[in-house]
Amino acid sequence: MTQDPLPPAFQDWLTDLRVRAVERQIRPAVFDRALSGVTPLQDVLDRQAHQPEFTLSVRDYMDICVSEERIRNGRLKLRQNRKLLNRIETQYGVEAEVVMAFWGLETGFGANRGTYPVIPALTTLAFAGRRSAFFEDELMAALRIVQLGDAEPEMMIGSWAGAMGHGQFMPSSFLNFAVDFDRDGRRNIWHDDPTDALASIAHYVAKHGWRMGQPWGVEVTLPEGFDHAQTGLGQNRTVAEWTDLGVVPARDNMPIAEYGAASILLPAGARGSALMVFRNYHVILRYNCAESYAVAIGHLSDRFGAGKALVTGWPEGQRVLKREELREVQMRLTNAGFDTQGIDGFMGPNTAVAIRAFQKSVGRTADGFPGLCVLERLRQIPDGSETGETLD
Repeated sequence: MTQDPLPPAFQDWLTDLRVRAVERQIRPAVFDRALSGVTPLQDVLDRQAHQPEFTLSVRDYMDICVSEERIRNGRLKLRQNRKLLNRIETQYGVEAEVVMAFWGLETGFGANRGTYPVIPALTTLAFAGRRSAFFEDELMAALRIVQLGDAEPEMMIGSWAGAMGHGQFMPSSFLNFAVDFDRDGRRNIWHDDPTDALASIAHYVAKHGWRMGQPWGVEVTLPEGFDHAQTGLGQNRTVAEWTDLGVVPARDNMPIAEYGAASILLPAGARGSALMVFRNYHVILRYNCAESYAVAIGHLSDRFGAGKALVTGWPEGQRVLKREELREVQMRLTNAGFDTQGIDGFMGPNTAVAIRAFQKSVGRTADGFPGLCVLERLRQIPDGSETGETLD
């Protein structure tokens, strides 16, 4: 049975890609072997075009990511892999509980590693997807993995966007951080045996500056009248300075040790837990830059050990604004005299400053959190008008 001819545009692009690959020291035989029979995957393009908008509240996200079931499963996996994890901890200086948190959150301890062939998926996205240059770079990295002998093309299975194995490494991350911990000659993060994958996670975290024995963060209680403009990753103080401002541990009266620069985060606004975060929190963000993800990894690793549930937790009934709603908030804030320095539907420090200023002007707690109540309050202001007084 003969194979259907490739679309001319794709065939021409593939010919040019081969030239670029050779220029980047990919051997022609490797390229031909890996790309043999590859055609664009419409399902991958559909997935990219229709990615669901992430609108879970912090409470809902944490309920999923730090569920009692996940905690139980993680503790079981810790016991089952204790000897391996002890060796990894000794080698890389990353606690076993931290490695387990990444494994558990990324793939459910290896249960959900993806079903897409990585090289065809990356080829599709490099040819016709958004951010084609990024995905072409990742495709080149995937070809280099094949050339180095770590995997055959058909072994490389992952997400539709090319994240692979137990730790969901992109190919470039694999090249930089994957390790052959079992010394069998291959850095195999795809195998059912998670040895190389767990060690690779630890190596990634260690290389980004993890400090063993130090917390990622601790839950704290803020004093009455606390100026919430002091919260956020850009507001760093020592623990002693925060203590002088009245910030204390939420669970007990033991003082917090000095771990270097610390920031106060309010992931769900003033109604939720306040967290004092340290260097290790920033390391988690290097794996995934989402705030809720980093908090979930940190808290999950605590719960795998002796850590307890958060004292305050997360408010019920809170909903994250959709992108279009946040664009509306930014537009209405700017029209009301609280300039967000841009209207893009993404939450950033300028929007937080504008929200805090607006909240203060209407007599609300100025925590900068973009809740639905902020949007509803803004909608009470006639278009084009400014406000400097409390609304009824």
